[in-house]
Amino acid sequence: MYLIGLTGGIASGKSTVASALADHGAVVIDADLLAREVVEPGAPTLTDIARVFGSALVGADGGLDRAALGAIVFGNPAALARLNAIVHPAVRVLSNERIRAAELADPDAVVVYDVPLLVEAAVDHPFDLVVVTQAAPETRIRRMIDLRGMSNEAAALRIRSQADDAERSAIADIVIDTDGTLEHTLRQVDDLWERVEAS
Repeated sequence: MYLIGLTGGIASGKSTVASALADHGAVVIDADLLAREVVEPGAPTLTDIARVFGSALVGADGGLDRAALGAIVFGNPAALARLNAIVHPAVRVLSNERIRAAELADPDAVVVYDVPLLVEAAVDHPFDLVVVTQAAPETRIRRMIDLRGMSNEAAALRIRSQADDAERSAIADIVIDTDGTLEHTLRQVDDLWERVEAS
């Protein structure tokens, strides 16, 4: 198995790169989907979140009110740290299981662990390669406004709540610049795949 850690700030093109790697044949494990899975109705992680942040965050359907939780933690570093201390360990257990399952299914698999908070969560999987997607803050804010309907202020707050580009670059083996055209990004992914295949 060849394990790639893929990270980047919100709206930095990480999903585009992950999708392109999947098109090349990689097995993609998405940490955001795992984070949703660990807070499904009835999950111990959701119970812990309700205990720390209030039972009003759990709706009548038993699901987590993500918008309400986001309003509490984004812009509040202490609250975000408390949330991460609950969620990250559960995601780590699940990611270990999924990576191991991918390896058992195909010992030669290229596995991409798509993890936005690789720096913040101190993810310590034995990566063969760490890939960071990067775009200017202005580009990322525009993407969040255009694609996610966020306000300029909310988008900027999300960026500030994450590690900065320098922190991500410090752990990167490869940086993919997503500030240009889609074709420019995909060419870089093709080059990355050639490097992986050569390994």
